[in-house]
Amino acid sequence: MNTQQTSLPIQTSVTAASRLAQIGLAAFLGLVVLGVAGFAPIEAIHNASHDVRHSLAFPCH
Repeated sequence: MNTQQTSLPIQTSVTAASRLAQIGLAAFLGLVVLGVAGFAPIEAIHNASHDVRHSLAFPCH
């Protein structure tokens, strides 16, 4: 008796809408993190966020 198993390749397709949603959520999360850190009352966190925004040419003032 031949018990040879055939493995089928797993096909994963990412639709354009799914990819766009992932990019949008990642961008939103990044902006929230920068916004929260930028307005943080702890000066070290605020200054770190400020330096990152300048290094990315992101207008902050």
